[in-house]
Amino acid sequence: MELSLPAWLGGIAGALVAVCLYIPAIRRLERHWRAQQGSMLPAQRTAFEEKLSVIRRVILGIDVAVLSSLGYWIGSVLGRASAVHPNF
Repeated sequence: MELSLPAWLGGIAGALVAVCLYIPAIRRLERHWRAQQGSMLPAQRTAFEEKLSVIRRVILGIDVAVLSSLGYWIGSVLGRASAVHPNF
């Protein structure tokens, strides 16, 4: 694992992109899931909201992990390329 500034900046940029993509995507998914559920009893609604909360957290965790890893990798590649080719 390389601890360089470009790699860390890439990881942070990837995490920010993940959060920016998460917000509109989760809103669409929630609307879709809620439309499919229709009317529910209060107990069913509570169970549905709990499941939805877990799903939101899992999606955000995977999203941040994947995109920040990708950003870290891109940052390290670009950092190595600029070290080899200073005009890059």
